[in-house]
Amino acid sequence: MSTIPERASVDPLYTWDAESIFATPEAWEAAAAALPAEIEALDSFRGKLSEGAETLLAWFGAYEASLRNLQDLFQYSMMFSAVDTSNQEAAARGAVAGGLYGKWMAACAFAEPEILSIGMDTLEAWMQSSADLAIYRHRLQLLEEGRKHVCSPEVERLLGQTEDIFGGVGTVHSLLSDSEIVFRAAIDSQGNAHEVIQPTIHNLLASPDRALRQAAWESYADGYLAYKKSLAACFSTCVKQNVFKATARNYPSAVAQSMHSMNMPVDVFHSAINAYRANVGIWHRYYALLKRILGVDVLRPWDIKAPIAATSPEVPYSTSIEWICDAMAPLGAGYVDPMRQGLEQDRWVDVYPNRGKNMGAFSSGHQGARPFIFMSYDNKLTGMSTLAHELGHSMHSWLAWQNQPFVYSGCGSEVPSNFNQALTRAHLLKTVPDKNFQVALIEEAMSNFHRYFLIMPVISAFELEVHTRTEQGQALTANALNSLMTELLAEAYGPSMDLTGCEEQLGSMWAQFPTHIYGGFFMILYTIGIAGAHALAEPILDGDSDAAQRYLEYLKGGAARTELDGLKHAGLDITSPEPINSAFKVLEGMIDKLESAYASI
Repeated sequence: MSTIPERASVDPLYTWDAESIFATPEAWEAAAAALPAEIEALDSFRGKLSEGAETLLAWFGAYEASLRNLQDLFQYSMMFSAVDTSNQEAAARGAVAGGLYGKWMAACAFAEPEILSIGMDTLEAWMQSSADLAIYRHRLQLLEEGRKHVCSPEVERLLGQTEDIFGGVGTVHSLLSDSEIVFRAAIDSQGNAHEVIQPTIHNLLASPDRALRQAAWESYADGYLAYKKSLAACFSTCVKQNVFKATARNYPSAVAQSMHSMNMPVDVFHSAINAYRANVGIWHRYYALLKRILGVDVLRPWDIKAPIAATSPEVPYSTSIEWICDAMAPLGAGYVDPMRQGLEQDRWVDVYPNRGKNMGAFSSGHQGARPFIFMSYDNKLTGMSTLAHELGHSMHSWLAWQNQPFVYSGCGSEVPSNFNQALTRAHLLKTVPDKNFQVALIEEAMSNFHRYFLIMPVISAFELEVHTRTEQGQALTANALNSLMTELLAEAYGPSMDLTGCEEQLGSMWAQFPTHIYGGFFMILYTIGIAGAHALAEPILDGDSDAAQRYLEYLKGGAARTELDGLKHAGLDITSPEPINSAFKVLEGMIDKLESAYASI
């Protein structure tokens, strides 16, 4: 049986520096105890925002100060709960932070309706007379554009109070997934047992032992199926909540509300889904090739990540750092130097797997803290690629924090993360000529494309359909959800994939994304992101220094522009299907290379 270390035995050098936020749990407790007074002070502005520019500016100052403190509370509690789901003290701190967030949202609920009641003409006059208030022009313009979706102060207060309550179903799903679902051991072809838990499942699915892959895939799916009714109840409740909030805010649909919250037209969502479907035949071509490379009579879902390179290159964490830093050199020392310092000195990354650690990887932080990275590094190209991806997020955040005021410090794009992967792969394809390494690198790229250019659009289409059904008054049962997911995946995998006998297990995939599935349509951003990243990377790889400068300006801009406008400034129009069509050509190019490498088969 494979073993995963307990959290207490992990070398602190490879853990993130939670103490940089609060030195001790007692310091966190003191900050949490102080926040209610700040929240109460926010309420003192109620009915006064129209008094003048000075009062409105004071409101923004109080609002931002309390939000910064709230972010600290959340970040610190998460940094202990995410790495050890059994840590009840961390869970309790997270619950306290969640409760404070609900109260904070309710206390702030009056502000947007009051600001809108002032009117843009008056606000513009105030901004003309106050340079400090003028900083908020873009924020106020966005608020004005969404005027019809802002409710009365009383309704906004009630909606604010629902935020913590509504988050409960996602929390239940995550807890079941990360700490309470028990997966049976997977038995390999030699009769050896392998532990199936979140930190090990991806490596098991990439094993050269087909019997082990199948056993692990079935164990993982069956674990979720054992709770399918509970998980379906959680998710269907979330969908109803999304529909309720969209209705309360006068949106025509839940997807329209979600895209508006990202400052994107809803057509971007539909265009991305349509572009994926128009190119899905490229995936069918790949799976036909994979079947031939693997030499199997029947390709099954547990073969998707089967290794095709003769050996899997060992990539120590320190090597990944060097490769990524070298690959990002076209962006200059202003990008590479702080990234290296964060990796080697400032403990941005919680690196290795441990028992009880959540699944997945992410970048998390806020202005005033560090752009932390959560992952489970596996000493393989997959770990290197994941690190590059999350560093794209972290460096986007870091550059925005250095160059923007707090109001525009947020970053939510999937372009920078995929951009780092694109540059790193291109660097390694150019500098490491070994054929096996090149095949392994393309294999890793195909796995990444599979996640972001197949799974994410499939689940996005799934989200759209289940929300539409709910809006039409239809019930969402576990069987209906699983059946829909199987249908969409069958369309994606094509005729080379045999799903006979494993349809229900395949259909549980929606439940295997407990973080993403509760995000409200944001998974399509991964598809848009990988497409946009390759489009922006191409001229930079060709040596266009102006393109590199435009890209850096996009990163530094944070939320000072909408994502749409920021990417246009960098040279990319994501309202067009062309970036996705072009990225599918990149995918085809990798398939061509694999066909050439295995032409004799």
